[in-house]
Amino acid sequence: MTPTQDTIRLTTAQAIIRWLSNQFIEVDGQEMRLCGGGFGIFGHGNVTCLGEALHGAQDDLPLYRGQNEQSMGFAAAGYAKQWLRQRFMFCTASAGPGTSNLLTSAALAHANRLPMLLLCGDTFLTRLPDPVLQQMENFNDPTFGVNDAFKPVVRYWDRITHPAQVIQSLPAAIATMLDPADCGPAFLGLPQDVQGWTYDYPTVFFEKKVHRIRRQSPDADEVADATATLAGAKRPMIIAGGGVQYSRAVAELTAFAEAHQIPVVETIAGRANMLATHPLNIGPIGVTGSDSANAIAETADVIVAVGTRLQDFTTGSWTAFAKDAQFISVNAARHDAAKHMSLPVVGDAKLSLTALTDALDYAAPAAWVTTAQDKRRAWDDYVAANVSHGNRPNSYAQAIGVVNDLCDPRDRVVAAAGGLPAEVTANWRTLDIGTVDVEFGFSCMGYEISGAWGARIAQSEQEPDKDTIVFIGDGSYLMMNSDIYSSVLSRKKLIILVLDNGGFAVINKLQNNTGNESFNNLIADCPTIPAPFGVDFEAHAASQGAIAETVSNPSELGEAFSRAKASDRTHVIVMKVDAYEGWTTEGHAWWEVGTPHITDSDRVRAAHEDWESSRSKQRKGV
Repeated sequence: MTPTQDTIRLTTAQAIIRWLSNQFIEVDGQEMRLCGGGFGIFGHGNVTCLGEALHGAQDDLPLYRGQNEQSMGFAAAGYAKQWLRQRFMFCTASAGPGTSNLLTSAALAHANRLPMLLLCGDTFLTRLPDPVLQQMENFNDPTFGVNDAFKPVVRYWDRITHPAQVIQSLPAAIATMLDPADCGPAFLGLPQDVQGWTYDYPTVFFEKKVHRIRRQSPDADEVADATATLAGAKRPMIIAGGGVQYSRAVAELTAFAEAHQIPVVETIAGRANMLATHPLNIGPIGVTGSDSANAIAETADVIVAVGTRLQDFTTGSWTAFAKDAQFISVNAARHDAAKHMSLPVVGDAKLSLTALTDALDYAAPAAWVTTAQDKRRAWDDYVAANVSHGNRPNSYAQAIGVVNDLCDPRDRVVAAAGGLPAEVTANWRTLDIGTVDVEFGFSCMGYEISGAWGARIAQSEQEPDKDTIVFIGDGSYLMMNSDIYSSVLSRKKLIILVLDNGGFAVINKLQNNTGNESFNNLIADCPTIPAPFGVDFEAHAASQGAIAETVSNPSELGEAFSRAKASDRTHVIVMKVDAYEGWTTEGHAWWEVGTPHITDSDRVRAAHEDWESSRSKQRKGV
């Protein structure tokens, strides 16, 4: 820094917040702040310095008060999803347990490739007051603390040990969060003393900067290899993943499929890439998929995987495809593009699909397309019967069908973990593009309400007249529900359907399906609970300020949902569903689950042998 260069003296914390306030992004031709604000719970590790800086910037970077650090991270993830990774929120937590509570949400963001900035308190750099309250001492390495635990679950990690370091670290963190190939959470550890230390920063550092997300063009040779392979395909198929939406490539995906008449199936993250009524949409694929998608996957000879990391629920633990099927993987991340001996097309989905469309003179055989469409019609008939209600036990599928019939096409649906991801993925009929968020990358129970709150904050910036709708089981609700209160306080209305099946029913189902007796999943089957009783979810939700009601059946649920749509406040609807009956029984692919090779139980042994009988179909990495 030259002596004549203009500078401004700021604390480290003030510099971080001032810099964030001046970062912008261009979205559909409109400039807006890259950081939509943050979620914060203050403690001694962040209130005095970072809190002081945030107070002065609250008009530019609104701070939402969280109830739990983990749920704050989930809300930031939901916000980033709603904005298609074009904008992010930060989370700030105090040193010690406040920060370590963010580990799970950082892992969720990492698995789902979502941007999130973590500004977390750390122990004093000088070590003069050591050991301090909440410090985790490592006797052999004083530099090693709780914050180091974030290294495996973030894409960028730094501990700021001098105020000048933020000049390098902040741009690096943003570059990571905006990189389509390396997107994920960024972590900055902020020692309590360093937060308040001052430095003469160059004023140019704080000038307004407008970011744009990079679109990497595909390599011409890789496009040529892919088109040559596709040109000889007899039974081609497209797997559309979540990366299609993040690339804003839905139109290009549709154009590619239509130009070459290639059937499309969707991953869990890729749900709502196509409308349910599109003639080339053959349904969701995999363990929580559809008979139609899984049927064509079994015989497809060339598979174009676009924007998917091909996790085991998509691939049926790699049993869903013919062993000799050739994959072509279109992905911004080379790690994903190279999986299972794929022909890689490393690049942005929008640009890559356009290049493939232009280079390929080919249409799939009409008989193959007709076969796929016939199977989709059969699946639609199954779903229609599955979501219908009458003289049978209440089910997740029935609740999904009721909401699907009554919601606005642009309403957003959120679910996570437990049994509802499978039920929503299989039974939800997409009414509009980009309206489904099923968090199954990290399969994290408790995401539903918090993630929906974050999504609703983003939705209120985009389409404030639409609703965010949450499907949640009683197990997830009891794990994390305090953002009902957050949504009421911040006036970010949610519609929450609590479907109570008396415990962790989907894991009980897996337990039973592998020959085991029901044990410790349903409340009624816990030997340490002598007198089970039901939670009054209606009263509990009402105590947090929500409008709440309990219904007895799907017909009453529909009436309550209409009232919730008309409400201006978070509305919670509770309905009991059966723990054993009403599950979606069709559409499943094999899933690798560790089962006992030795057991005294005949049922467990038989289930193990049956489970292992499908292993012969598994691709061995090639």
